[in-house]
Amino acid sequence: MLEVAGLKIMTDPGMFTTLEHVAERGIDIVLITHEHPDHLHIASLKVILEKNPEAHVVSNPSVTKLLHKEGVEATHIGGGESAEVKGIKIEGFGTQHATIYESFGQVANTGYLIAEKFYFPGDSFFNPKKPIDILALPIAAPWMRAGHAVDFLKEVKPRVAFGVHDGILTPSFRGFVVAVFEQFAPETKYISLADGASKDF
Repeated sequence: MLEVAGLKIMTDPGMFTTLEHVAERGIDIVLITHEHPDHLHIASLKVILEKNPEAHVVSNPSVTKLLHKEGVEATHIGGGESAEVKGIKIEGFGTQHATIYESFGQVANTGYLIAEKFYFPGDSFFNPKKPIDILALPIAAPWMRAGHAVDFLKEVKPRVAFGVHDGILTPSFRGFVVAVFEQFAPETKYISLADGASKDF
């Protein structure tokens, strides 16, 4: 959940979305990077929209096509596209999910730069080649190793980064990840958030 410019933005409500967040109210925008079930769970999304009827759903063309079949209205912003949604600029970057193995799980994935400040890449390390202030950094997934995240940090050079896509890590192992980033990408302040924690940047 991201709050920027007075708006509350939910990213990727997937099958692991907590009941607390499914019941969340006051959501203005729901942003979906791709269609894998840990990022898009349509039943949960419908509950979220039922409780937030004014919320605007944004995703790439592949996901919006799926949502329209389910009767869910959505605006597509694909890679290389941008739009103003509820007064905030959202830009799309990239077109493909990172490779897991050959063609397995290969779907369209779009990273989003929000308000020219916050970058959420989804399941990819696509470099938007624009200044990034705050980065939501994937740190654990079947499609990556820790070195990939370090290289991405060094390439993008955000002021601050925090870990996402870390559900497969035990909390005690997150300290190791912090140590790796502090040693090899010291230019970025990396913050490890505990489950359910929030942080002002």
